[in-house]
Amino acid sequence: MQENAGIKLFALNGNPKLAAKIAEDMGVTLCQASIKHFSDGEIQVNIDDSVRGDDVFIIQSISDPVNENLMELLVMMDALRRASAGSINAVIPYYGYARADRKARSREPITAKLLANFIQLAGANRVITMDLHAGQLQGFFNIPVDHLLAIYTQAQYFKDEGIADDVVVVAPDHNGVKAARNMAELLKAPIAIIDKRDEERIDPQNMTVIGDVKGHKCIVIDDLIDTGAKALDAGMALKAAGAGDIYACATHPILSGNASEELKESDYKEIVVTDTIQIPAEKQFDRLKVLSVSAIFAKALTLIYHHQSVDALFSKKDNI
Repeated sequence: MQENAGIKLFALNGNPKLAAKIAEDMGVTLCQASIKHFSDGEIQVNIDDSVRGDDVFIIQSISDPVNENLMELLVMMDALRRASAGSINAVIPYYGYARADRKARSREPITAKLLANFIQLAGANRVITMDLHAGQLQGFFNIPVDHLLAIYTQAQYFKDEGIADDVVVVAPDHNGVKAARNMAELLKAPIAIIDKRDEERIDPQNMTVIGDVKGHKCIVIDDLIDTGAKALDAGMALKAAGAGDIYACATHPILSGNASEELKESDYKEIVVTDTIQIPAEKQFDRLKVLSVSAIFAKALTLIYHHQSVDALFSKKDNI
């Protein structure tokens, strides 16, 4: 690890545990700032350390409570800009509103683009994020975006646990085929597709599985688990098709509503997620395995701080 003594690293309330791990992996101490919420919901930020001329990195996931965490990030960046920070780097492990990336119906907003405008207007010089819902969201920004990937960490886990032997990687719908293929290449495995054509819950007994899954272990992969409906439907469809042990894999564990309770009672042997979103204790359960992506962010931030290429973070040879 290179010398990072001059870096200024701040953590907001979105994911302080991940921020602490990143700081530890980088060998630095988190800078001090206080974020106060008034009784009416307004946010006040006080930065306790001088940042004049410094390269500053703010770690904040735009997760539940989404709007509150977004405002914290924007207010913090404005404070840093007015304090004459040399550069402001927004480290956003989970980019909220990413699913609102296009007009699917008439008179709809493109909220992911609106957020990009806000982040740039507040003073960000760079964004570092992970597994955007659609990679094209990078084009919403007019500043550099480093789009990190969790797939190497996930694939290494499945290999280390012996799950990668005789496994089929499954896309829970047609939109997930690219992610399934990328994971399958790393695990040297075939792919299958759940032929789900809309967002409605459907009878898994009548759902078509494209590919051979009978008697094989299966990994259902997606970028996030929100309500869990897609994962649950896929799991039941695979069991009906005669699959062996099945695993769910996702980067962002939103786990809204009753997702944790339903997944706990599902056919999945294990649900593998990462710590881009901090999971409350009441939503954790035995079969939920959380992989840390702190090392990926720590390496990326170190390379960026030292003005070096981040290509090594996207190399199969270097990561698995």
